[in-house]
Amino acid sequence: MQPARPSAPRGIVLAMLLLVYIFNFLDRQILSILAQPVKADLGLDDAQLGMLGGLAFAVLYSTLAIPLALLADRTSRSWVITVSLAVWSAFTALCGTAQSFTSMFLFRLGVGVGEAGGVAPSYALIGDAYPPERRARALSIYSLGIPLGSAGGALLGGYIAQTVEWRTAFLVVGVLGLLVAIPFKLIVRDPPRRAVPAGQVPIWHVFGILAVKPSFWLLAFGAAAGSMCGYGVAFWLPSMVMRSFGLNLGQVGQFFGALLLTGGVAGILLGGWLGDRMGGRNKRWYALAPALCYVAGTPLFIAGVLAGSWQAAFALFVLPQALVYVWLGPVLTAVQHLVPAHMRATASACFLLINNLIGLGLGSWVVGSLSKALTPAYGAADGLRYAIATGLCLYLVAGALMALASRKLASDWVA
Repeated sequence: MQPARPSAPRGIVLAMLLLVYIFNFLDRQILSILAQPVKADLGLDDAQLGMLGGLAFAVLYSTLAIPLALLADRTSRSWVITVSLAVWSAFTALCGTAQSFTSMFLFRLGVGVGEAGGVAPSYALIGDAYPPERRARALSIYSLGIPLGSAGGALLGGYIAQTVEWRTAFLVVGVLGLLVAIPFKLIVRDPPRRAVPAGQVPIWHVFGILAVKPSFWLLAFGAAAGSMCGYGVAFWLPSMVMRSFGLNLGQVGQFFGALLLTGGVAGILLGGWLGDRMGGRNKRWYALAPALCYVAGTPLFIAGVLAGSWQAAFALFVLPQALVYVWLGPVLTAVQHLVPAHMRATASACFLLINNLIGLGLGSWVVGSLSKALTPAYGAADGLRYAIATGLCLYLVAGALMALASRKLASDWVA
């Protein structure tokens, strides 16, 4: 049976979901480009800054994703996304009023509360709208929100902070997100449910299905290891470029934005194409392709971190930046197929709980703590570089776990 189509054409629905996801990452990542002025103004050290970029956001973002996904499965996915967008945008604006580590931590918690309801229901809407043979590409297009939103945060945040101040950047980005909420709800409506109402399926039943499937755990912990590295690098790379190469906020925004718009976009689109083309022939490629890309990208990334100029660093970063984004379309598609269709949002939230609590929660904090420990011996610039280079080895762990997952996918798959 073909998936039920939403009220608006599915291409328009996908575009609106992408727009919301762009704001998701714009609001999430803007702190990384503003890290140095925020650090100076609020009197923070690298460990505290890393906590604001990771744990403060991830704790409630990860844990609330499951009850909000259940609510979305049982009521309206589009309503849950709309309200979530309004909440996280309001808290992003409030970040511009923070006067201390404590107040910024609380506001970042609020951003995480809002964003908890955005991603898993979006995965489910896309899963309902697109047939299996096109699902990886659709999820990859949606995942373009990661590099586009992160690049937008770098470019817009860097420009506003350079010309006005960092507080204004948070306020502007938050207000823009609030303005998107109303047109999103007017355009995006849930398609008719095609299976047993999710309200009759308790969360422990969904988790029970996933818990006995080795591929779920291997995909989740593999993605978590990759995300721990990816979020750590994404948060600290702008600071590293400023410290090591002497670029100002505007220049760093351009550096990071260009890197994400070239490498990030290319990698996500490549992952969607590989997932649909190779995964359609043999399901193990949904995990094996990301595994190979993680391993291939790691040495180039480390070489870029240790490069002697920003030009050499940028050239070395582009290819691995693409390779480490390949996992998104294939792995998210695989997770969608580990449970029946009416459990997709809840299954996605279970996956995101592991991925984000470990990856997003610990990535920036671990790199920041390593940097703080290495700074007395190597200085602020080289201490951060060596911390990032050490953290990049987690991509090899991610590759190994994805390779193991590839051996179990076919037996765990739900058509």
